[in-house]
Amino acid sequence: MLVVDLGAQYAQLIARRVREAHVYSEIVPRSMPVAEMLERQPKAIILSGGPASVHVDGAPSIDAAIYESGVPVFGLCYGAQLVARDLGGEVAKTGRGEYGRTTLTVREPGVLFREQPEDQVVWMSHFDTITQAPPGFRVLAATGDTPAAAFGDPDRAIYGVQFHPEVAHTERGQEILKAFLFDVAGCRPTWTNVSIIEQAVDEIQAQVGDARVICGLSGGVDSAVAAAIVHKAIGDQLTCVFVDTGLLRLNEAEQVEDTFRRQFNVDLVHVKAGDRFLGALNDVVEPERKRKIIGETFIRVFEEVARDYDDAAYLVQGTLYPDIVESGGGDNAVIKSHHNVGGLPEDMDFELVEPLRHLFKDEVRAVGEELGLPEEIVWRQPFPGPGLGVRIIGTITPERVEILQRADAIVVEEIRRAGLYREIWQSFAVLPAVRTVGVMGDDRTYAYPIIIRAVTSDDAMTADWARLPYEVLERISSRVINEVPGVNRVAYDVTSKPPGTIEWE
Repeated sequence: MLVVDLGAQYAQLIARRVREAHVYSEIVPRSMPVAEMLERQPKAIILSGGPASVHVDGAPSIDAAIYESGVPVFGLCYGAQLVARDLGGEVAKTGRGEYGRTTLTVREPGVLFREQPEDQVVWMSHFDTITQAPPGFRVLAATGDTPAAAFGDPDRAIYGVQFHPEVAHTERGQEILKAFLFDVAGCRPTWTNVSIIEQAVDEIQAQVGDARVICGLSGGVDSAVAAAIVHKAIGDQLTCVFVDTGLLRLNEAEQVEDTFRRQFNVDLVHVKAGDRFLGALNDVVEPERKRKIIGETFIRVFEEVARDYDDAAYLVQGTLYPDIVESGGGDNAVIKSHHNVGGLPEDMDFELVEPLRHLFKDEVRAVGEELGLPEEIVWRQPFPGPGLGVRIIGTITPERVEILQRADAIVVEEIRRAGLYREIWQSFAVLPAVRTVGVMGDDRTYAYPIIIRAVTSDDAMTADWARLPYEVLERISSRVINEVPGVNRVAYDVTSKPPGTIEWE
């Protein structure tokens, strides 16, 4: 299933909802030629929503050849308006939009609304309105302000809905998506954790053959699951390399070595490179430069290790789908260059092995459980590849690293103590490049503040700030100020993503 991104904030969510129905989906830019889409032999194509009006110059559009391709098409919100306009329907500027929860009345159930109630709640977010379906299409449902809120042509397998079935606020949204996937497009629910692993194993074996492979192992869930899949595929051909960058969490190096070398008997090389990374980052302030320097330094360390292992030509990375999207490409803006994607040097000696590059985080966790990895690895909160380098704003120094390590350890400890660790996507501390005035022991202080960041999310593409209990925030603040020298103030970040990102840099 291809999801054509027409500028929607929900494009990632559409892809995830399709995958939740056990059908594989990928997001493609609207600039991709229809012929190229069809070369990938999709079972169907979904046109996403978007913020534009079909009436403005330069509005996102798609080659009308898509409607004559014989491939089923499903337009959502703006995508539905595009279908209506392109095929002769009417999209009007009524001067009155629909936003939020809206009651939809089913006029003709057809395949999309079969065995569903006549009235149901859907989520709307549009200004223009589909007032007339294209010739030959049946109006399936309407709202008070949208006469053709759902329409379709069963013979051509083209459908459109003005609302967002992918969001949880649309009560029957997943049922509607499944009806299109299975009853219109003829998809089968075969994309499971087992099939993901089997496909990845086959691809890895075909890619590397008998060659020696090294894996950049950080101790997080992504690299651990990637290592487990590759080990399943090629066994002793794999050597894992753990690089201590000096930018890790408190005592993390010891924990990783204990877990993977002693408990799981993994062939693990531990490279202590803290001085090297901190030296390369000396006086570097701009976050994109930090990420690229860290990414390149990682590669150089891996290349040096590879020389001791028959000049290993392959490098395993735990790259995820959101890493690819946020690092830019196609019509996507560069949000931040992930060190293992946009931060890689062009002249590296490795061919990459990335068995997770098409997966979201929740899918990676499910695969990890299927592979038998322990809960403390599978459900560990995400930690950025550049480590504390993107949580220290401004210049990175050994002193500032130590301050942040100690503060961050307190945050995680108190989140665990409150029983919130599994409920929260990420919880951590940030050290900004400012100092604040304070009073401690009747003396004036001029020290660093610590920012606490905690968010809830399903896939890291969007996130909401976590409503932590006041008593938890109070314990964190008290402990950080009393136990971490150089800190005299604690603040809590209440910004969601968007407009912010989860990490500060």
